[in-house]
Amino acid sequence: MYDTPARNARQSRSPRPQRRTRLIAVIATVVVFGGIVAVTQVSSAGTNWRGRGAPCPPATSAAQQPPASASPGASAPAATLSPGAAAPTGSAPNPANPAAAYHDHGAIQHPGDGQEAPVAGAQNRQQDRNRGRNCTPRPGTTSAAPPVGNPANPGAPLEILGNSCEGSQKQPHDGFQNGDRCVSTEFGEVATAEDNPSLLITNAPRRVRVNQSFTIRVSTRNLVRDRFLAAGQGGYYKESSFLNEDGLVRGHFHTACRMLTSDRAAPDPAPVPAFFVATEDGKGGAQADEVTVTVPGLPAAGEAQCASWAGDGSHRVPMMQRANQIPAFDVVRVTVTR
Repeated sequence: MYDTPARNARQSRSPRPQRRTRLIAVIATVVVFGGIVAVTQVSSAGTNWRGRGAPCPPATSAAQQPPASASPGASAPAATLSPGAAAPTGSAPNPANPAAAYHDHGAIQHPGDGQEAPVAGAQNRQQDRNRGRNCTPRPGTTSAAPPVGNPANPGAPLEILGNSCEGSQKQPHDGFQNGDRCVSTEFGEVATAEDNPSLLITNAPRRVRVNQSFTIRVSTRNLVRDRFLAAGQGGYYKESSFLNEDGLVRGHFHTACRMLTSDRAAPDPAPVPAFFVATEDGKGGAQADEVTVTVPGLPAAGEAQCASWAGDGSHRVPMMQRANQIPAFDVVRVTVTR
């Protein structure tokens, strides 16, 4: 009986209530920490989602792009390109932006002639998802796409030097083959892409002798060869371009051969070629056909450049619907021996 108070005293000093209190405190701490994490995650998700009134992502600027001289194989940012700017030798197009201008051995190259490349695949789907979302542009940014056709300076509109002879200090062109003049004749009618003229030299000799006659066969498509205003009679650049009722260019084609003095530099354009004719036979159409042109002979030994190219009624190379269509021309080299 005397031991009972002692046992009660030991039980009252037992650490079990303290352990229970610490366990409750730990559980409470975990609950509070979990709540903080959940709130943080919700807050983060709300920050990343661009909802109504949310700020737009910052626009890429020239300052964020690497400089043109960053590395020999890197693409220069389009906004920094200028005709006189230094550039790495042999730069390549930028795969991430195929429409961006780039330097290539010191020259500015405009892929697609400055046309914007279509967005495909996942990027296109992402554009569709983002199209319905509203965002507020940050200062110095814009939510609108840059104007098409000027990748070298996306922020600037296209500027032209003029589209008429008004204000020109040159004499008016009178239809004869005189230079240092201003031609006021309007361009005229341009065919659709599928109806633009094309031309190919299908057969020519690789080697001939001096003054030896030979033939060149030329095939044209979408060129009605029924219109020729003689340049010697004042028909040069005098008439606008016209299409027939089927939407095909009316005109003719030229064939010429000139002797080259070098195969490493562009030739002097002034000398009269050794051979030149304009072919108007009243034929031609939507289907490809072939014309044989006889060259009576070339006067000197060396390498000759023989070319054929289409012309409208007034001797201009026919216009094309798109800038990236190849004009109706072809050229071959012929070696002339003694």
